[in-house]
Amino acid sequence: MKKVVGKPLVDKKYQLEKIQAKGGWTYVVIAEIPLDKKGPFGQVKVKGKIDDFEISNYHLMPMGNGHLFLPVRAEIRKKIRKQAGDWVHIILFVDNSLLEIPQELIDCLQDEPVAYQNFMKLQEGAKKEFRDWVYAARREETKVERIAKMIDLLLKGQRLTNTKPIK
Repeated sequence: MKKVVGKPLVDKKYQLEKIQAKGGWTYVVIAEIPLDKKGPFGQVKVKGKIDDFEISNYHLMPMGNGHLFLPVRAEIRKKIRKQAGDWVHIILFVDNSLLEIPQELIDCLQDEPVAYQNFMKLQEGAKKEFRDWVYAARREETKVERIAKMIDLLLKGQRLTNTKPIK
């Protein structure tokens, strides 16, 4: 992550909490940051650190009580060796950066103009979903298959995980 200039939104210790349900999330309540009235559902896009783990393009999500929470994925908890009940040091800044889409993916999409146009109509979250799904593939063959599936879905005006058509 690039060096961040400016005053952080928060810079303090928080206790990790867990929703007590099957598949419950581990999270931190960030009550000091207000909901973003312009953001989807009041989400706030942030970057910073959880202990020494850098995050970017991360979203604080609304809890339904006027407060936001920061989900702390298992991957992060494993790297920082923390779990629900432990304390973590969190430093967060507003993240105004644009979503980065690898050039090779753009090139593939541009070979199919309708797929490219539909991809460009998507909101950032839906674009990120496609990008992350493609690049989560461990083998090159799987990545190629996923790019082909992505293009096929986009040609049909479909999203990866939502049945709502692309307009």
